Amino acid sequence: MEAVRPVEQGRGVRSLLRYAGRDEPVSAPDPDVRFHGRARACVGSGCKRGQAGQALGRSRGGFTTKIHGKADGCGDLIAFDLTGGEASDCTHLETLLDIGPDISPRAAIADKGYSSKANRAAARARGIAPVIPHKANERNQPAFFARTLYKARGRIEQGFGRLKRFKRVALRCEKTAENFRSIVSFAAGLCLIKFVHTA
Repeated sequence: MEAVRPVEQGRGVRSLLRYAGRDEPVSAPDPDVRFHGRARACVGSGCKRGQAGQALGRSRGGFTTKIHGKADGCGDLIAFDLTGGEASDCTHLETLLDIGPDISPRAAIADKGYSSKANRAAARARGIAPVIPHKANERNQPAFFARTLYKARGRIEQGFGRLKRFKRVALRCEKTAENFRSIVSFAAGLCLIKFVHTA
């Protein structure tokens, strides 16, 4: 009885005697959610977040992210936008024209992916000359195209090549778009620093 008395003071014995003769409860106590019959999200999360809104999407290359970039004359990235891999290029030119530093470019050089009448009109409305080649199936193509200016697009491709030397950018090691955006920004900043002076 001496050994049972401390348990009785904590009302452990009474709770055992209360259920004497009855079937034992099958379910686990409330604090332990691992043994409940229904699946739950992690404690405290409220809901599973998933991949929605994380700039991920299926394309021919697999499950990827597109970096729509705005570069300067040297090909260094000064602004960018992230979309899923399946997103079309031509729908994001207006976004690229509006983001980034407050500068007024004279020309917008882009590849055929951005070719559309709406994009050319949007660039002209901002006082920017569009240097975008026409697709082969477009009607009413103008006879003149600024081929000399369009050769500068190679610098943009070289800038993206420098950006993809960073493994975390090329492979997208981050799940969330916010983290991946910060990694791309950091890599673009390192590409902008061309000379490091040391004492």
